[in-house]
Amino acid sequence: MKNDFILKLCLLFLLILSCGKKPDRPYNLVVPQGFSTPSIPHDNPLTEKKVKLGELLFFDPIISDDSTISCSSCHIPERAFTDGRKMPVGMRGNVGKRNSPSLVNVAYYPYFFAEGKVFDLETQALAPGLHAEEMGTEMKKMIYRLRSNPFYSKKFKEVFSEEVDVKHFVYVLACYERTLISANSRYDQLKLSKEETTGKDLFFSEKTNCSQCHNGNLFTDFSFQNIGLYEVYDDPGLARVNSMANDSGRFKTPSLRNIEFTAPYMHDGSMATLEEVVDFYNSGGKNHPNKSEWVKPLGLTDAEKKSLVSFLKCLTDEDLKNKKGIFATPNLIYH
Repeated sequence: MKNDFILKLCLLFLLILSCGKKPDRPYNLVVPQGFSTPSIPHDNPLTEKKVKLGELLFFDPIISDDSTISCSSCHIPERAFTDGRKMPVGMRGNVGKRNSPSLVNVAYYPYFFAEGKVFDLETQALAPGLHAEEMGTEMKKMIYRLRSNPFYSKKFKEVFSEEVDVKHFVYVLACYERTLISANSRYDQLKLSKEETTGKDLFFSEKTNCSQCHNGNLFTDFSFQNIGLYEVYDDPGLARVNSMANDSGRFKTPSLRNIEFTAPYMHDGSMATLEEVVDFYNSGGKNHPNKSEWVKPLGLTDAEKKSLVSFLKCLTDEDLKNKKGIFATPNLIYH
């Protein structure tokens, strides 16, 4: 009898502890028609609370050393998570060395950064915070700041049942970034004008060879290419990682989805408009020993160049353009 009473008392105590604490449910990731389900790490499954907490941190300057900039300072939703600058501006006005990449559809990326030196979003989430020209935050200092913040301390304990640490921090940021899936353009809806259709045919033709590298659902094969942007590159690209001369000037092929919003273009933001980009490819680029075999003079007419630009603009996700759904101004009140 006494043992039964103790058991019931323990069960009642556990019930009281669990009251008021909402379970962390799996996050319902909406996958566009024709897309595969992205690979999610087994040790970091998507959950509603992790995604929400990651969203809060993404838009919060608390994670930069001087608390003046956030991830969203360089990755603005209505710009397809780029910043519209030639080069990003970090803490205390520090200017970066590469154009800010879009974060849309990064759940599908096999590697990150222009030379592909990182292979998962969790590791990628660390780099901006540690980089002196971006957020410049020592991890110990940032984790201490989050632990000292009553709101974040409470929320991390709700999600992980323990104090925030570096692993928890990168897990929630990666979870949020994996939800930024976008594929609702007029191209996807098969709603192209005559001029856009002409541009599409050119894009996928042997005359331009655009689709040799910009193919698949994301309009990229993730290969590393030297497009003859310069005869001498200040930035070595892939060679920065492996020190191989044959890889000098090679950079990861970017996705063309939402390219209308990601100007300026190229790894160094050296081209301001899509018209300028098309003119560059039409010229065949500059001479460089590593230049891709697919980049050569095209001989396009003005009408053909215009139609190519029109096609590229129809890759814009209308939900992103109108700031709907997950791209709306974030709800900074955690529920």
